[in-house]
Amino acid sequence: MPQGYPSVNGMHRLVVAIIQARMGSTRLPGKTLANIAGKPLLAHVIERSLASRVVQRVLVATTSELADEPIVSLAHECGVSTYLGSVEDVLDRYYQAARMVGADIIVRVTADDPFKDPVVIDEVAGRLLVDPLLDYASNTLEPSYPEGLDIEVFTFSALERAWREASLLSDREHVTPYIWRSPQSFRLANVRCSTDLSALRWTVDYEQDLRFAREIYARLYRGHVFLMDEILTLLDSEPWLTEINGGFERNAGYFASLEKQRSEQPITPAQG
Repeated sequence: MPQGYPSVNGMHRLVVAIIQARMGSTRLPGKTLANIAGKPLLAHVIERSLASRVVQRVLVATTSELADEPIVSLAHECGVSTYLGSVEDVLDRYYQAARMVGADIIVRVTADDPFKDPVVIDEVAGRLLVDPLLDYASNTLEPSYPEGLDIEVFTFSALERAWREASLLSDREHVTPYIWRSPQSFRLANVRCSTDLSALRWTVDYEQDLRFAREIYARLYRGHVFLMDEILTLLDSEPWLTEINGGFERNAGYFASLEKQRSEQPITPAQG
C-alpha cells in the first residue's frame, strides 16, 4: 500500500476497503473459506484488496456469530483487523466499521469475489477522489465489467445518511441501494470498461462458480495477484472455461432480497 493518504485539493482522506464476510450462504454454505489454490477464498480477496495503490487500510466486517469465528481468525492471520456486527443489517455493519476506523472513503468489497482487481479498484476509487463533489462512484450503475469485479466507493457522509434513512430490507442488506437509487439526493458516477464484459461471471455463488475459480487459479496463480487482462487472455485460449458457470442471473442475491422484503416489515433505521 502507498505511504500517506490520497488527497483532494490538499485534504487528506482515509480510504478503507471493507470486506463483508459471513460463513452463512443459502446457495453455497461455507464458500467464504473454500479452498482455492491452497488458500481460503477470503485470503485471496484480502490479498487483492491490499494490492490496491489507493486503499490505505483493509477491514473485514463479519458478525459475532460462532460460525463466523474462523473468519475473524483468518483475517488476523492475514494482518487485517475486523469488526463484528449485525447479521442481517449489513448497512449498519458497514457504518459501524467505517466509524470505528475513521474512514473518509469506503471501498465496498464482497468476500465471494476471488478475482477482485486492484487496478479496477483504483480506477473506481480514483474517479471519486478526483471529484470532491461526488458521493458515490462504481462500475455497477451500468455494468460493463465481469460480475465479480464490481466495485463501489462512497463517502462516509453518504454512508451515514443511508444508515440513518434507509428502511427497506434490501437497502439494509445490500448497503448501497439507498444511495444509487437516489440520484436526486446523491451525486453519482459510473466507470465503464472499454469493452462490455458484463456477460462474464467471475463471482462465487454456486458449485460451478467455485469450480471455475479453481480452474482459473490453477492456471494463473503463482503466489501473487493476477489481473483481469490475464484472465481474459486465458479465456481467449481456453473458451470452454466460461461454460463451467454460464447461465446464472447477475446480482441474484439483490433480486432475492427484493422478493423477500415483500412479505416482511421494514427495518427501523438507527438514529443514535
